[in-house]
Amino acid sequence: MLEKFLKQTTFSSQEDFEEHFEIKVPENFNFAYDVVDEWAKIEPEKRAMLWVNDQGEERVFTFADMKKYSDQVASFFQSKGIGRGDMVMLILKRRYEFWFSILALHKLGAVAIPATHLLTAKDITFRCNAADIKAIVCAGDVVITSRISEALPQCPSVQHVFSTGPLYPDRFEDFQDFANAAPFVRPETVNENSDISLLYFTSGTTGHPKMVAHDFLYPLGHIVTGSFWHNLNENSLHLTVADTGWGKAAWGKLYGQWIAGATVFVYDHEKFTPRDMLRMISKYHITSFCAPPTVFRFMLREKLGNVDISSLKWCTIAGEALNPSVYEAFRERTGISLREGFGQTETTCSILTTPWMKPKPGSMGKPNPSYNVDLVDENGNSVPPGVQGEIIIRVDPQHRPLGLFKCYYRDERLTRRALMDNIYYTGDVATRDADGYYWFVGRNDDVIKSSGYRIGPFEVESALMSHPAVVECAITGVPDPIRGMAVKATIVLAKEYREHPENFEALRREIQDHVKKETAPYKYPRIVEFVDELPKTISGKIRRVELRQKAESFVEKIVPVSIKESAIEIVDKIPIEKIDERLEEIKATVDNHIKIIRDKINQILPASDNDKKDDA
Repeated sequence: MLEKFLKQTTFSSQEDFEEHFEIKVPENFNFAYDVVDEWAKIEPEKRAMLWVNDQGEERVFTFADMKKYSDQVASFFQSKGIGRGDMVMLILKRRYEFWFSILALHKLGAVAIPATHLLTAKDITFRCNAADIKAIVCAGDVVITSRISEALPQCPSVQHVFSTGPLYPDRFEDFQDFANAAPFVRPETVNENSDISLLYFTSGTTGHPKMVAHDFLYPLGHIVTGSFWHNLNENSLHLTVADTGWGKAAWGKLYGQWIAGATVFVYDHEKFTPRDMLRMISKYHITSFCAPPTVFRFMLREKLGNVDISSLKWCTIAGEALNPSVYEAFRERTGISLREGFGQTETTCSILTTPWMKPKPGSMGKPNPSYNVDLVDENGNSVPPGVQGEIIIRVDPQHRPLGLFKCYYRDERLTRRALMDNIYYTGDVATRDADGYYWFVGRNDDVIKSSGYRIGPFEVESALMSHPAVVECAITGVPDPIRGMAVKATIVLAKEYREHPENFEALRREIQDHVKKETAPYKYPRIVEFVDELPKTISGKIRRVELRQKAESFVEKIVPVSIKESAIEIVDKIPIEKIDERLEEIKATVDNHIKIIRDKINQILPASDNDKKDDA
């Protein structure tokens, strides 16, 4: 299959890959017809998917099965008036009906909108009205169906709701009726390459989610993902840990994997446990595994020596930046080097660690040759090695990179801002070393400017994560009248540390000292807060904006702007040569402000809350 789409399919080195990788783009490409149905034609019994759930059920689907079921579902949808350009939301968890449905929608030229089962009724209402969704296909459990039922009265565009069962509330139709559909007749005109095939609502760490639209060529952009990041072949059994509602499922459970001819392994489970995941790898002899670093961290806490995972040959990391400590621990226990990749909902894998590269722990790798990636400063100039810059993708209008999003649906202003002057601004900050490896720093809005330094959250988080007490953490900047911003660490502690609050003050100092040793001392968190959990989006991303807002709100309550301004003003007005003479005056001023601030703290916090008072 790769020969059908690549001018050259094997490469001898990274240089060979960067110079000669090129995708052949067919007219009116359609993944369902040109890949899945093509496999069904040339190797009908080739295994496409091995599906297992946490109840012990197993299903094996060949490519012939995938063609059969997607044809039936496409015909079923046709009978309901669904066709080219219609918007259909899929809330199907990890049910195999997701694959039947998305292929069927591709075959009709309709638009698939994968969505997570964690959506509230308000979320569903927003999505239905923002995109004029015509139909919803959902897993028929009580939580999903009840939330959809609650949303429907406010969703006038929705004409059909299909449930896979067992629940079928009022207005819900039985999806399983697809088995009785008439023989499928392919529409005369299905799609053009530029048509929208896929729409993702981003998780929205700030404000409403954006609608990211991809065209029908998007699957070809994942050739790099499947064949040269996951390193798959026709004998591979690949597992990506992701719900079908996230873009990561398109990255790891569909397009690039089936173009490579690999079998997709799906573990349909309600609750993640590292022990179960290891058991799946061992029992089914999974060869390739992709998951966020958090999953690897939890797996490392299990006794890997008690589970045979020798079938694993290749492991990749995505979804969040990789802490070097996780890389080293996993390699020590398995002999496998974790290979990081970077991309967004708006792209495919745009920076990656390929098979020809020696991984550098903590580095994302090098740019995908399909993308013209660079790092630029605030003036748009390329930055030299070692200097932070925003990750951008330069876009040739005549040869748009395959996999780059088409637009933010129904938002021309936002699209123009993100794709200004034929450059896509990712909003992510990184550095590049002398060897061309890229290193993630953080979101543009998350970079902390303190005492003239630019501090990336990730480098401090990496240092924190190497301390045994830290399970999860987030670094944010909080207002500081002297430094501009101070570094704050919000930490979820390991159970054995969490159970001893009497040691928290000593632990704070220990963690601060640890960071000073692990990275440049000016980066250490001057404020350390222990919490039970971090605020996250429904996709699991840490909401640093929420942590910042809480800190800023608290600071404004206890330190009125007038006090901050007057303190800085007094010091700024003193000539440097007169500082020594007026130290007592400065000290008295500062002491007075501290008294005012302490009084404010006592007003806000209850008398018993001494820990919070000390932090403040």
